[in-house]
Amino acid sequence: MNGQSGRRRCIGLDVHREFAQVAVWQDGLVGQEGRIATTPAELRIFADSLGPADEVALEATGNTWAIATLLASRAGRVVVSNPAKTRAIAEARVKTDKVRRADSGAVAGRGLSARGVAAGRGHQCAAPAGDPPGRPVRARTRCKNQVHAILHRNLVPRCPASDLFGHKGRRWLAEQDLPADERAAVAGLLRQLNFTGEELQLLDAELSKAALDADERGQAVRRLMSIPGVDAAVALAIVAAVGDFHRFRSPEKLVAYFGLHPRVRQSGGRPARHGPITKAGRGHTRGLLVEAAWAASKAPGPLRAFYQRIQARRGKQIAVVATARKLVVLCWHLSVKGEDYAFARPSLLAHKQRKLELRAGQPAARGRKGPASGYYHQAARDAERRLTEQAEHAYRTFIAAWQPTPPSGRRQPPAPTPVGVDVAAATGARLPKPTKGQAARQG
Repeated sequence: MNGQSGRRRCIGLDVHREFAQVAVWQDGLVGQEGRIATTPAELRIFADSLGPADEVALEATGNTWAIATLLASRAGRVVVSNPAKTRAIAEARVKTDKVRRADSGAVAGRGLSARGVAAGRGHQCAAPAGDPPGRPVRARTRCKNQVHAILHRNLVPRCPASDLFGHKGRRWLAEQDLPADERAAVAGLLRQLNFTGEELQLLDAELSKAALDADERGQAVRRLMSIPGVDAAVALAIVAAVGDFHRFRSPEKLVAYFGLHPRVRQSGGRPARHGPITKAGRGHTRGLLVEAAWAASKAPGPLRAFYQRIQARRGKQIAVVATARKLVVLCWHLSVKGEDYAFARPSLLAHKQRKLELRAGQPAARGRKGPASGYYHQAARDAERRLTEQAEHAYRTFIAAWQPTPPSGRRQPPAPTPVGVDVAAATGARLPKPTKGQAARQG
């Protein structure tokens, strides 16, 4: 296989743990080229056979991005496709060698080439920017749950202390009458808990130092912290999951990346129906965004007004998910435009940044006033709160004219459309009233 002739080829790879099946589409025909081992040496040899006119497409899996990085140095374009959105691959119920060869052909010739993705027929994946350090947190939670389970099955009453794993809680736990094997299990779990806590402190310090750097990512973290409800942990998770915000052409692309956009169903000339969110992509960061939305819904400002407007129509759960989606849109605009949140509270932002500095290991300055001292003065906090309440009132006044009203009585039939013109099918018009149980739509 030689890609130096200058003729356009679309090459599809069906990637596996130890090999990749190769198919080539050229001049309207798909041919099988056999297998290549997924080792750096074999992939470099394969990359040397590619030219600037070649376009490579491969499905997303565990080792996809390492392969794509090796091939991108020689191929004209490398596209990673989402197999869950590829019908030829996602709907296959039998996985044999013959089907794998067909899969690679589907990747090469059935809408998943670089041209097919550019034309909108394929489903291109965004490169992962990184993962927030959630494993130590989950390990710590698992250890705590196992200790609680041991106490529960041995009929031990609840701990009188507020924190079972604090100093008072551990002294109380050491006094409980447990069988020898259960006591040994609790001691082992507490040792794991101590180790995990030390690892988390190291990770927090490293992440906090990265957030305080003057590079682009550090600035993005501090900029997102200006949004109410978004602390350092949430901002770090968003930046770690997104990386460069400019790689998403619109905020809707970023919303889809986090799986916060609703499913859309439309058939024929009927209006589009919007269902629940897809929950695709970054589940850990999506959960943090929902937690941040709960906090933002309680702080004065336009975000609280938005949450309350959706809550009055659709309930709390849908309203908080819609607010999380609004947070993602806001994060995209702030990061792309390089601006802080317009309605940020300066003392609260200084307090967040000071906590970040302390987590990074900077020395405490007790007895000396710093930028965060205004957070502890009630008069300054009340003045900032009045300003954000004014912004909230301005938002309510702005949306009052176009607030949706429920239809009275039986729904009237839609007005007739001109002959030969199907407005709903052409423009994707939405239903005039949201269907019960579906995701909230934002006005």
